Amino acid sequence: MTQTYTDATLRRPALYVVATPIGNLGDISQRAIETLKSVDLIAAEDTRHSARLMQHFAIGTRLISYHEHSGSGREEVILRALREGKAVALISDAGTPLISDPGYGLVVRVRAESYPVLPVPGASAITAAISAAGLPSDRFAFEGFPPHKAAGRRQMFEALADDPRTLVFYESPHRISESLMDMAQAFGADRQAVICRELTKTWETIHGDSLGELCQWLQLDDNNRRGEFVVLIHGAAKVAQQTLPAEAERTLKVLMRDLPLKQAAALAAEITGSKKNALYKRGLELGDNA
Repeated sequence: MTQTYTDATLRRPALYVVATPIGNLGDISQRAIETLKSVDLIAAEDTRHSARLMQHFAIGTRLISYHEHSGSGREEVILRALREGKAVALISDAGTPLISDPGYGLVVRVRAESYPVLPVPGASAITAAISAAGLPSDRFAFEGFPPHKAAGRRQMFEALADDPRTLVFYESPHRISESLMDMAQAFGADRQAVICRELTKTWETIHGDSLGELCQWLQLDDNNRRGEFVVLIHGAAKVAQQTLPAEAERTLKVLMRDLPLKQAAALAAEITGSKKNALYKRGLELGDNA
């Protein structure tokens, strides 16, 4: 379904996905305030937390809870409001909803019933961290929160060790030390990284160093392990492409005329002393042109 709702007029029925500040209340947009004041209902991750935001900006719209444990029953309440022609806003505790926050299931159901889902963009810890970290930002991968258990966490990091993109993770204060040590093990203690802590808040900290040094830095002061974290890891360095000696490639081509590639690569390696994996990869590139 294609959406073309781009003007500033509030639409009914519609679900508005509204970004809220990640710390500094001054980061909320005027459009977000006006939207939250104008909708008929606000679905919030934690109504007690969001009530303080509503009070600060004199927003009197009715709040209901919608979080990861709400289930389909609460989604049905929101859908019923849309069916009655109302406008509903979805907010999380901080930042942009659905980014490691609840809302995916609701958006899917709302779109399935052909109601418009309209973003009201704003603060996001991901983009705030990338903009200030000083790591390559042309390509990056957001991986969310690593698994709670050490085995799953290490497996995740090891699978990403050769990724050339800047990697972005969220982490909690309870696991930041263990998580960073696992990162150092998987990515290497010399890999450059940046810790962003309490972004836009009073004790905002952005500290970059090697993963090995960052592990030590965390232990220097208890305050370094407090707050909400974004951890950014420099992507893996590109490995220079190996060039086969001309004699090895000629041998491979001759053998590939009569042998399967795997056997041809193994025999060419034995004859020329070149790496079998490099020969096999070159054979794949040559294909029928050998």
